[in-house]
Amino acid sequence: MTQNTVEKTSVTLLGLGAMGTALAHTWLAAGHPLTVWNRTPARAAALAAEGARVADSAAEAVAANTLVVCLLDDTSVDEVLAGTDLSDRDLVNLTTSTPAQARSRTKWARERGARYLDGGIMAVPPMIGVPEAGGYVFYSGSRELFERHQETLAIPAGTTYVGEDAGFAALHDVALLSAMYGMFAGAAHAFALIRKEDIDPAALASLLAEWLVAMAPAVHQTADQLRSGDYTKGVVSNLAMQVAGTQTFLSTAEQQGVSPELLNPYFALMRRRLAEGSGEEDLTGMIDLLVH
Repeated sequence: MTQNTVEKTSVTLLGLGAMGTALAHTWLAAGHPLTVWNRTPARAAALAAEGARVADSAAEAVAANTLVVCLLDDTSVDEVLAGTDLSDRDLVNLTTSTPAQARSRTKWARERGARYLDGGIMAVPPMIGVPEAGGYVFYSGSRELFERHQETLAIPAGTTYVGEDAGFAALHDVALLSAMYGMFAGAAHAFALIRKEDIDPAALASLLAEWLVAMAPAVHQTADQLRSGDYTKGVVSNLAMQVAGTQTFLSTAEQQGVSPELLNPYFALMRRRLAEGSGEEDLTGMIDLLVH
């Protein structure tokens, strides 16, 4: 009796930092033949024990397989792959980069005969290979290339394709992380307000988490207003009302001995928009103030 087996895609992985190593473990565990290379060879030792082939050079690693996944910084990509034959290779670049760098890298890859896909990882290493952790990777560039390798790329983390423009993965990555840092800034100010008081930070943390989750769906209304161009649509607390309340936040910060420097830039945008006569709007109009 013969048993049909599906041959799994072989992968080359360049770069074995914390994220690269996590990706390598998941592909090996799933039975994908894996060739790895890293500037510091010692990092490959544990993977070799798991069955990975360790290449002596980046060029050797690239030559081993059609699918080449790169986890080097943008400058190192040039240095490591200079003079390497990339013809007929499917290059998937998971390096953190800007949209402009991703677009330039697409042209760079095509000039060297390679097909190109850019990625932005929305996860930290412990989330890799753990589907319930919710990590995923944005991909942009060749749709055909994405669909060809989606099954393999989905082994370490979920996949979300965001468009043919190679810069879109990086743009989505930075957009989400920018919102995250805005949230962290607000949380930092909240904790600072209670820092000198007899209030358990853990108790506030529970309230903060619940409140932020409750407020998160507001982004859908913002998107709807941006698409329609009507910033007064569905407004509950208009801009004029919210600007009037900002003094309470600033006075409370002063009384608590807390710098308002995390709040001031946003409040300044609110006042600018109000001065333009947009008091009946939602906060959406401030987005237009940010765009040059």
